[in-house]
Amino acid sequence: MTGQDAFDREFDIQWADAALHKEPSARARMLAARWKASPPGPAPFRADPDPVLPRRSSWASTALVLGGVVALILLIGYARTHSLY
Repeated sequence: MTGQDAFDREFDIQWADAALHKEPSARARMLAARWKASPPGPAPFRADPDPVLPRRSSWASTALVLGGVVALILLIGYARTHSLY
């Protein structure tokens, strides 16, 4: 490492990967200590906490939006034809 500048020497990933002893992170140490005292129960991988209700059809949503737009257009047209000015 004699020809490297300070940045390369500080962030040399190959040197870090070649370390004989790798210390676990603080969270890993905390969980290991907690689980040694009381191990967690089995849990399925990424289980949904609550069942999901079925969604409405996309056609129903489209009809609802288009119906609202048509109602708004009719309301604006009615207000413009019955205005006093």
